[in-house]
Amino acid sequence: MNSFTFSNPPLSFDPAAVLEDYRLAAISRACSLLVRKEVFSGRAKFGIYGDGKELCQIALARSMRPGDYISGYYRDQTIGAAIGDLTWPQYFAQLYGHPDIQFDPHSGGRQMNNHHATRWLDEEGKWLDQTSRYNTVAGISSTAGQIPRALGIAYASKMYRERADLKDHEALFSKQGQEVCFTTIGDASTSEGMFLECINAAGVLQIPIVFSVWDDGYGISVPIEFQTTKSSISKALAGYQRNEQEKGLEIIQVKAWDYPGLVAAYQKAADLARKDFVPCLVHVVECTQPQGHSASGSHERYKSAERLAWELEADCNVLFRQWVLAENIASEEQLKVIDEEAVVLARKYQKEAFAAYMASVDVDKKGFLRIAKNLLESTNEPSLLQPIIDELNALPYPIFSDLVRAGRKTLRAFRFYQGPAVKLLRKWLDDLEKLNRRRFSSHQMSESDESPLLIEGVKPTYDKDPALVDGREILNKAFSQFLQDPRVFILGEDVGKIGDVNQTLAGLQDIYGPLKVTDTGIREVSIVGQGIGAAMRGLRPIVEIQYLDYIFYPFPILSDDWACLHYRTAGGQKAPMILRTRGHRLEGIWHSGSPMAVLINGLRGVHFCVPRNMTQAAGMYRTLLKGDDPGIVIECLNGYRLKEPMPSNLTEIEVPLGIPEILREGTDITVVTYGSMCRIVMEAAETLAGLGISVEVIDAQTLLPFDRHHSILASIQKTHRVIFADEDMPGGASAYMMQEVVDRQGAFTWLESPAVCIAATAHRPAYSSDGDYFSKPNTENIVDAVYEIMRESDPSTYPAIYF
Repeated sequence: MNSFTFSNPPLSFDPAAVLEDYRLAAISRACSLLVRKEVFSGRAKFGIYGDGKELCQIALARSMRPGDYISGYYRDQTIGAAIGDLTWPQYFAQLYGHPDIQFDPHSGGRQMNNHHATRWLDEEGKWLDQTSRYNTVAGISSTAGQIPRALGIAYASKMYRERADLKDHEALFSKQGQEVCFTTIGDASTSEGMFLECINAAGVLQIPIVFSVWDDGYGISVPIEFQTTKSSISKALAGYQRNEQEKGLEIIQVKAWDYPGLVAAYQKAADLARKDFVPCLVHVVECTQPQGHSASGSHERYKSAERLAWELEADCNVLFRQWVLAENIASEEQLKVIDEEAVVLARKYQKEAFAAYMASVDVDKKGFLRIAKNLLESTNEPSLLQPIIDELNALPYPIFSDLVRAGRKTLRAFRFYQGPAVKLLRKWLDDLEKLNRRRFSSHQMSESDESPLLIEGVKPTYDKDPALVDGREILNKAFSQFLQDPRVFILGEDVGKIGDVNQTLAGLQDIYGPLKVTDTGIREVSIVGQGIGAAMRGLRPIVEIQYLDYIFYPFPILSDDWACLHYRTAGGQKAPMILRTRGHRLEGIWHSGSPMAVLINGLRGVHFCVPRNMTQAAGMYRTLLKGDDPGIVIECLNGYRLKEPMPSNLTEIEVPLGIPEILREGTDITVVTYGSMCRIVMEAAETLAGLGISVEVIDAQTLLPFDRHHSILASIQKTHRVIFADEDMPGGASAYMMQEVVDRQGAFTWLESPAVCIAATAHRPAYSSDGDYFSKPNTENIVDAVYEIMRESDPSTYPAIYF
């Protein structure tokens, strides 16, 4: 037998509060057990649960205050219930994927169970008060993905505490920066680089964050000796422990079954973080997983008999029961009643949630059956209809897609009938499709009156003889104006003291201070995390990734968390951060990237701006800052020292998103491009004019959204020929633009020649000017491609040049 000795901290425990904790642990366990059963019964698709972690989560929750945040992962159900941000009917509604925020306010059925999110936005998409409630940051499945934005949540507390200019803005988001962010992670995921990077960043920043590691000794089937140095994250991180001479982290280790020790540990961590901004790591050891990792497998396959026996003894709920009895807080009979009530209540909540979900489906099912009956009566074709009805009725738990399938099958079966009943079925199916688009596809972007898509734009104006200045000077002036907004700050490597590597921020830290223009270490994941979390708390960070090629370091966070946040919370949360970077043509493999297709397809949910010069970039930043969506701006690396006329209305320019601009009008062929390629194409158009070819050059300006009003189609209707040119790899953004125009806009029928894509070579660009010329499209490439298209249609006017 193992010996379990409880801590004896100098704390007093209210018996009523302890019994309430016991009741919560019991019902949380009962709900976890039901989740697995529901998956095996076929009523739910997948289940993951927090059994074995109930006690540590209760202790964490009891140390939280209104205004605090939990950035957790997919086992934190007990925290959500303890702080009142999750009800057990909601827990089961999410398990079933109920797409109604009245039942699953956390995600509207879009995320699997145990992915919780406080609704911070009202029905109009406007911020609600975060200071009077306990706040859950939208759950994420990607291991360690919850950690970077937790850094930003805590960093925002530092901003609100230390910056007097935010006083008038903090009402909904902070009370003098006293909020703590708690973040949780499994021990195996502490091996992820993003966790270790953020631990380091927290130690540097000294912010109010409490990391909790639930250590159950395994990462699915892989034991901790293959995961962590010294098989202990607190030992591995011992060098981060603060001391009297050096700042760092406070590292606390406590056992998952030790209720008094857990309460004391979390009180200490919360107090240090809240009062002194000391980041803390609470390493909770000897956790168990009574049901294994998830409903997808059994831990009996990889745990020894001895380990399984120990887990039965070390179960936190079992040992909590022993402690309650030993302390004479309750009798055996009282605890038995609580245990039995928990099972009954869990089953009640599960049944209610499932019944509500089935009732929502049943409304549409009854509608289909009524129309089917009319169809049968009007056509008298039971052989066509009855098999479809029987198939639908045979389903024990039909879902919305089953109804759509039945409707489509019926329309196909009755394709030769066009009576009123068929028309009614067609309308029913169309209405249901619209409902389902709302249920499953809404809120990818802002739907509020602050959407940047509503901004119509302000074009630049110029004096008669405008000053010609370096592009960097235009951005410097624009950023100086943006920073006058207290919410705006700029964060990144080298942005402060030297004003970034291209001098666009030169002198701005001296004017606005280091908390407005902030240097960071070389740590892209945590930089992005600082921005995302701060944006969730009402600030407007502009976060810099120094070169576009480095965006792949934080790409999982950008894709899995930032880009889909508004969607996966069904409009409940947003993070309108702006990511600033620079790319396209320069020199070398890692400083000339244009991987647009990777980015636009991995960052759906983000406005994707590709300005051709710094005046356009300034206007795009202003548009994004006036809106409430996330955005990325990719500046041209070779444009900072190119001369541009200084606009007389620089502080007013706004570039509308998804609206291409015609740079040169023409009649023979349309060339669509963006970014640095605009200069190449314009040079080629000038050369082609000398060859008698009139080229219409269009700058797409943004790739997401892309040509919202089909202006490129209008150009093709005039020229009947089109080239899509960029410097992404073959099949990349040029192919994306072609699909958008030829396929979705229907330009195919207007083309007299095949549409052509011009892209870079299928490798990264070689170094030097020759590398640029031979690796990426150049003026001659464009000229020759256009000329060849024209020659094919009129060889006598345009004879062959190359044989």
